[in-house]
Amino acid sequence: MFLAFFQLNRINHLREAQSAKKIGYMQDRQQHRKLSRLRQELLEVLERLRKTLEVVLARSPLVKGSVYQIARRCGTPNCRCTRGQLHRNFVLTWSEQGRHRMRSLPPPRVVEIRQKSKEYARFRRARIEVSILYNRILALLDQIQELRREAPGDE
Repeated sequence: MFLAFFQLNRINHLREAQSAKKIGYMQDRQQHRKLSRLRQELLEVLERLRKTLEVVLARSPLVKGSVYQIARRCGTPNCRCTRGQLHRNFVLTWSEQGRHRMRSLPPPRVVEIRQKSKEYARFRRARIEVSILYNRILALLDQIQELRREAPGDE
């Protein structure tokens, strides 16, 4: 009787261990899948970062501000601008220490300054993207660390 109870108890214990092993295996598989997805996402974010850094590391000069054309009156009483034909010229505007600045551009330099201004705006967008990607990389690394970490003493 005692022997039968012992054998029955041992069989139940083995079944529970196998069941626990299956559950542990399933959890391990789920963790491996999640870890794999996180690693893949990390590689994708790093590729986006590489492409974004190409913009940041470019050697083209940058000019802060926007180029646009303005039309205004000069104030001379007999000028054509008093009859509706306003004076047109291109200007570069930017803000500096909380104040808006404006500088008139010579016609030969308008295209060049406009391109440098566009590069500046592109650089600023890339800078924001780098900051966002940096935060995403740190979040992914934290998640990967959590999935890979074992409790001390576990074997």
